Amino acid sequence: MSDADDSRLHGLAGLGQSIWIDSISRDMLDRGELDSYLAAGVTGVTSNPTIFAQAMMSGDSYDAQVGELSARRADVNEIYTTAVTSDIRRACDVMAPVYRRTDGRDGFVSVEVSPELARRPGPTIDDARDWVKRVDRPNLLVKVPATPECVPAIEALTAEGVSVNVTLIFSLDRYRSVIEAYMRGMERFEEMGGDPETVASVASFFVSRFDAEVDARLEQIGSTEALALRGRGAVANARAAYLEFLRAFSSERWVRLHREGARVQRPLWASTSTKNPAYSETLYVDTLAAPNTVNTMPESTLAAYRERGPRRPEVLGVEQMNDAAAVLEDLETVGVDYADVTDRLEQEGVEKFLASFREMVGDIERKRAALAGPV
Repeated sequence: MSDADDSRLHGLAGLGQSIWIDSISRDMLDRGELDSYLAAGVTGVTSNPTIFAQAMMSGDSYDAQVGELSARRADVNEIYTTAVTSDIRRACDVMAPVYRRTDGRDGFVSVEVSPELARRPGPTIDDARDWVKRVDRPNLLVKVPATPECVPAIEALTAEGVSVNVTLIFSLDRYRSVIEAYMRGMERFEEMGGDPETVASVASFFVSRFDAEVDARLEQIGSTEALALRGRGAVANARAAYLEFLRAFSSERWVRLHREGARVQRPLWASTSTKNPAYSETLYVDTLAAPNTVNTMPESTLAAYRERGPRRPEVLGVEQMNDAAAVLEDLETVGVDYADVTDRLEQEGVEKFLASFREMVGDIERKRAALAGPV
């Protein structure tokens, strides 16, 4: 891509939004693709077990390491964590210049706790601690799901000085509890003598999945009023979340923490590839440009924005946030139950991550057996 193409990403950066990529693989690291993304303006990386499973099972870039570990009779969990640790460390090192240049505000790489722990706060805390020790990089974020059971884990880890990427947020009520957990954790960390400047956090609001669920319900309702709301719910939900962010992080409580060096927990727009081919590939980028936010994109969405995104993106303003509240009210009026939508999306999100994780375990087991050869 030319400098002119990359100016589209720099336009978002100029508004105060960070662009992260929702992809990581050994091939990407070996070929220098992550370095190229960094040069283009990408300033962070997110990952999850599904992404690693796809990377590990496509091609042979992991075969040598899996074969070596298999020869030592390592189990599947050790193979997975060893391979992931290697890649996450390398990605952290690629992003380290951004982390240093921004004084720890950006340049992060995320790794996720096991999806099997999504309803178990104690083991989630232990798993997060293990990832921090294994990776041993200051620009690591540990992804913890925002299930009701694991919200206390977010507070506990923050209170220990662990930087957390809170994932699987769909509802405004849950987002408020996540903000509260972060603030309480920061207060506890400060009370124990910790340096608030060493802690970072993002709150990952899932976007496109909201439209997929809501649009299906609107089509089932079928009225003119309902059909007119298709493709508007996800953007409205995210914009309403941004308003919650502005309120919370301008409060007197936060101002006191900020004076001590605490950093805001930035909203992160996740799942930003459009599921409906009738919608613009960059719908969830064009409409959600705002200061102190992150947009994490899959490679296809990033490529589309670099090619066709506006060079001067419109910043999210008060008028759009007020319109968001009206859209959410209109959805309820036509018969879309917001709480039911977000509850279902959370449950499905946990189930999908867990299914992918278990499928990955089986794939690694088969790869291990194939590389080991006949006994």
